[in-house]
This record gives sequence, C-alpha cells and structure tokens, in this order.
Amino acid sequence: MLPRFTRATARARQRASDTVTTNSSSTSSGARLLRSEGAMAEADEDGVAAPEFKSLLQMDPYLKPYERDFKRRYDLFQKQLRLLEETEGGFDQFTMSYKSFGVQRLPDNSLWFREWAPAAEALFLTGDFNGWEKFSHPYAKKDFGKWELTIPPLNDNSPAVTHGSKLKVVVHTKDGQRLYRISPWAKYVTQEEKAVIYDWVHWDPPNPYKQVHPRPKKPSSLRIYEAHVGIASPEGKIASYTNFTTNVLPRIKELGYNCIQLMAIMEHAYYASFGYQITSFFAASSRYGTPEELKELIDVAHSLGIMVLLDVVHSHASKNTEDGLNRFDGSDSCFFHDPPRGEHSLWDSRLFNYSSWEVQRFLLSNLRWWMEEYRFDGFRFDGVTSMLYHHHGIGSGFSGDYSEYFGLQVDEDSLVYLMLANHIVHNLYPHCITVAEDVSGMPALCRGVEEGGLGFDYRLAMAIPDKWIQILKEVKDEDWDIGNIVFTLTNRRYGEKCIAYAESHDQALVGDKTLAFWLMDKEMYTSMSSLVPMNSIIDRGIQLHKMIRLLTHGLGGEGYLNFIGNEFGHPEWLDFPRKGNNESYHYARRQFNLVDCDHLRYRQLYHFDRDMNWTENKYGWLAAPQAYVSAKHEEDKVIVFDRAHVVFVFNFHPSQSFQDYRVAVEVPGKYKIKLDSDEAIYGGHGRLDHNTEFFTQPEPFNGRNHSMKVYIPCRTAIILANDEADHCH
Repeated sequence: MLPRFTRATARARQRASDTVTTNSSSTSSGARLLRSEGAMAEADEDGVAAPEFKSLLQMDPYLKPYERDFKRRYDLFQKQLRLLEETEGGFDQFTMSYKSFGVQRLPDNSLWFREWAPAAEALFLTGDFNGWEKFSHPYAKKDFGKWELTIPPLNDNSPAVTHGSKLKVVVHTKDGQRLYRISPWAKYVTQEEKAVIYDWVHWDPPNPYKQVHPRPKKPSSLRIYEAHVGIASPEGKIASYTNFTTNVLPRIKELGYNCIQLMAIMEHAYYASFGYQITSFFAASSRYGTPEELKELIDVAHSLGIMVLLDVVHSHASKNTEDGLNRFDGSDSCFFHDPPRGEHSLWDSRLFNYSSWEVQRFLLSNLRWWMEEYRFDGFRFDGVTSMLYHHHGIGSGFSGDYSEYFGLQVDEDSLVYLMLANHIVHNLYPHCITVAEDVSGMPALCRGVEEGGLGFDYRLAMAIPDKWIQILKEVKDEDWDIGNIVFTLTNRRYGEKCIAYAESHDQALVGDKTLAFWLMDKEMYTSMSSLVPMNSIIDRGIQLHKMIRLLTHGLGGEGYLNFIGNEFGHPEWLDFPRKGNNESYHYARRQFNLVDCDHLRYRQLYHFDRDMNWTENKYGWLAAPQAYVSAKHEEDKVIVFDRAHVVFVFNFHPSQSFQDYRVAVEVPGKYKIKLDSDEAIYGGHGRLDHNTEFFTQPEPFNGRNHSMKVYIPCRTAIILANDEADHCH
C-alpha cells in the first residue's frame, strides 16, 4: 500500500494515542510551545470570537452549538500570532527562517551554518571541503537547542564550500552515538547510481536562473492539471523538468487548463511512494534535474498564464534517518511527537509535533521557501484528514454528524497550524490558492480564518470519483440511479468551494482502474483505431468517458481537476519501479505519443477534453452559483440543468434517443449547440445538426419559466446557449 491517505486507509482500523509530549529543551521563551490539548481544556472557555463568525453562523446555523469550539480555536490562533509578533518580529520574519538556518553565504563570502538539534551533545560539519575530517569544524551550542558555525572565506575570498560539493552534519548524542545527517534545511540532495542514501549537495550556482514572468492572477474558474514530472514522457525512464517544460506545458495550455498541480516535487527517497514520503522538505527532487530547471518550468508556465501549485506534504514525514528528518538529533522527538503519537501506523511514517515552536518555524518557512524561491502559486495540502484528528481518519467512517468534527478527537494543534499556514500565505500572496485533501467534510475548512474557518480556498470533492468507480463496477447501464448521481455531484457544503474530478492519481494506480479501463479494459489495446468500425465496448466506453467528465465538470464543483493522461483515456495504469515488477518503468510513464497518432481514438478523447475546458473558459460555469437541476429522469436516464446562462442536457440511456424532448430553461430566446459529445471529431456519431436553432416557448416546465424541445441521441451530452450567454462572455 502506498503511504498516503486514501479512502481505503480511512476505513482501516487503528487509533493513535492522544499522549502529549514536549521537549524539555524547547519550552523557554525563545522556543515556546502552543498549549497542548490538556492545557486547552483549562483555557478561558469562551475564547475570542472570530470577527466575522456571525456570517459563518448565518450561512450554517447548525454550527451554533459548537460556537465555543470555534472561539477556542480562533483564540489559540490569535495567541500564536501575538507570540510570533513578540518573539520573532511577526510572521513575515518568522517564515523567512530559511535565510538563517541550514547554510547561508554572507556578503563577505563566509558561510554561516545553523541547525536546531535540542537533544544533541555536539555537532560538527564535514564534507568535501575539509577532506571529510569529522571533528575539525564544530558547531557552537546556542540557546534553545540551536547550533551555529561560521567558516571564513578562503585566501582568494571564495567560499570555503564550493557549489556542488557534498556535506554532512555529524551529530554526537548524549548516549555516545555518532550519527551522520543531512541538514533538514538542505536545498538540494542527490543520489549516486545504485546508492541507497541521498547526499547533501551544497547548491549555490554562480548563475542562478532568474524568473522574469509575473505570477498569473487567480482565475475565477480553476481548471487543474494534476501532473507528475517523472512519468510525463512515453519513455520508460524518469522524465525531466526540461522535458515537462518543452513537451508537456504546451499540451496543458492547448487543453485549456489554467493551473498545474505538481506532485512528487519535495524530495523523497522512495520513488514508488509517489512523493508522499518526504525526506528533504526544502529540496526539489533531483531525480528530474536541477533546482534551476524547476524554476524555468514554473517561469514558462507563468508565461503561458498557468498557475502552478505544489503538492505539499506536511501531514507526515519519512522514517528515514540518514537522509530524512527522523531522529535528526538522535532523539525520537525533535520534529515529531514521541511514539506512539508520533507514528502513523498505516503510512509507516513520523507525525509532526505542530505545537513545537521550531516545528512551526520549519514548516511555515517551508511554505514560504517554495513560494519565494521557486515562485509556486499555492499548495494542495496532502493528508489533511490525518492532521485534523487524533485518529487520523483511520477506522472512522464520517457520517456528516457535526459532533464528529468537534471535541477531543480533533487535534487542535495541527488545526491551528493549518489556520496559521493559510492566514500567512494568503496575507503574503493574495492571489495564492490552497486546496485541502480532506475526506471527512470538516465544516468551515474552506471559510476564511476571520470567520473562524481554516482558510483553504478549495477542498477536493473526494466522493465523486468513488461514486463513478462504484457505478461502473457494480451497476448495469440501464440501472443507473440518476437521482443518486446528481445528489453525489451536488452534495457539497454551501459556501465552501470544491474541486470536482472524475478521477485523480488515486484511481490511476496499479491495483485500481482508471475510468477508461473500467469502461474498455483490454479492448483499448486492440480496438482504438478509427480506421475500423467501433465495436460496442469501445463505442460505449468513449461516449461515457466524455459524458462522465462533462457532467462532473458542469455539476460537481467550483473547480475541476484531471490527472495527467487521463484526459485521453490513457490505456494503462500507473505502477512505479519496485521489487514486485522487477524495477520496471514500463507503467511509470504517460504515452502522449498515442494522442499524436491521427488514427487512434485517444486523440478524439483529447479533443473533447480540450473543447470542454475552452467552452467552460468562455461561459464560466465553474465560477457561477451551483446549477439548477430541472430534470433527473430515472426511466429516460436524462439529466438537465442550467448554470452560467447555459443549458446542459445528458442522455445516459444506452439505446433510446429522444426527439422533441422538452427541456426547461429560465432565459428565453434562441439557443444553439455549443458543445456536443456526439460530434465525429470526438469519436461520436455526428447525429446532431449544429445549424439547428432551438426557440424557447413561454411554457413553464420543471421549475423554470420557459422550455424548448431538443433532439438528444442516446449516450450524448450537449451544451446549449443563447445569444445573451454569448454576449455575457
């Protein structure tokens, strides 16, 4: 099982201990702790109300019984902000700590090294620069578990440690162990061929890449392309940042996505972890190239008007010691809670102590680093459910009962950390975007901190892909429950934005199946040529693949996400090199070459995805209020809704087409087809005449003031708009 939070792990049974531990060396004023849960109970129970909390209650009166919880959370958040102001000069200074920890080159070319290792007895620096002499460069012990070392420049005034040379921290523990460690603040780490452990490489290039293109403004309609650099090539190898910049960015632009969510960028020793077992939090993965090449990738994306989000993993960390954070100073705590609270049983990883001052410094500065150094535009926070609850979502099937989101099961240390993170990044970068991966449905997750919420912009609508898989796996086409599909797509918390998706990387992994695989299976290998007539399996698969995506896009949320390659029905699952597959890269790639073959039907699905996004770009339904569903007809298998001045009509019936089907519309006028899944270019049958004009009649129908009659073939989806909708955009 991959070490990450999925619906499967949420259902497994395990409960972490609620034991609160602190580190004695980090409890004084310079390394103050947030109060633990036990101390929280003794706090002023009323707390301080968030200034706009009343607007949250007006939106959801059912939160009223939990007003005291919201007040306590906001009070803890405010107190932490005040502590930052008093002891660090505010969050702006605090989050720039990456400029004072790790290694820094000073104006005179001397090098300043600084670490936090509260349990260490002594620290030394070794590396290429001193012939790997272990004890020639000792750190000086400072207050609050800090250690510092200054190395003057050489006689020629050049830095004593050259760019590209290797380093190690030597940690002596109180019980006499000698440990070799990578700095937690290391900016670049590499792995020699056939080596097991990563090396810390000093990164200070003489000609760093200068990013020149401004960040794009936050789009009103967010269309995300979830991507993994290493698999973004048809070749059976780890692809590069440069390959992504040259070959993939133009495709993403052509497809109409305005945001990329980059996975597996933070350095991870185990490639098959999909980037979810982080070892070096400040290092961009070297397996794809250099930091400068990643900066160029983001800069070029910005030049195309595309935002770039980092898939950030602050929910846990790899257990690796020699090239990870674990036991950095020889202790079981340091960055983490002591076991058992500090261990995630399913992920086999370590859990951060979010109440620790220095852990907050490390993680909040980490967010600032990626925004400043690489100019990312925001974050998709992984494993938020695991962070929010002491039980980490394990064995807890969330029913939606509000009592599940409050009380002792909530880890308020990490909840306050997320409030701080969102407050800080949104204040420093007003156009940034944060997305939460939360399966629990925590109320106010995506409301502003000033209302008492956690401050995320969006949450992932994780129930939608599960529903599509369940339907394709268990239900015959003629038995689809249309009402239940509509309910799943529209069942979201009012006033909190959702990212809808039919499938993400979770569904692409080996052991599961993509929608294309559920629909067409092995036929994709033999029957996708447009030079021969479609068989019934390919016909059904292609039509439903398009319809499922468009329905999810139009009805499911305020943003949309697609995983790299799934837009064209990638014919194979995703499986990283591992012992179980003889370390093969055969499935750790994306076969974009299939799209470039004119005679393969993958190209038809690609074209539909492109035109679906560009149609949304024109009419802006993702930015519009939730759709009005006027029809969900079980027998006909028809769904009709309007959103953003356009009308969506879906006929999921496997064999029945409908002539003169009455459709409800609110705005009168002349309507024309703007997108048609049955067009031949998309692998359809071309049964609709796009020159047809549909005129409304003043006949109220299904809750709308007007209606019109349309022809809707079986397994077809169409979007209709009138002149007014075109004028609006």
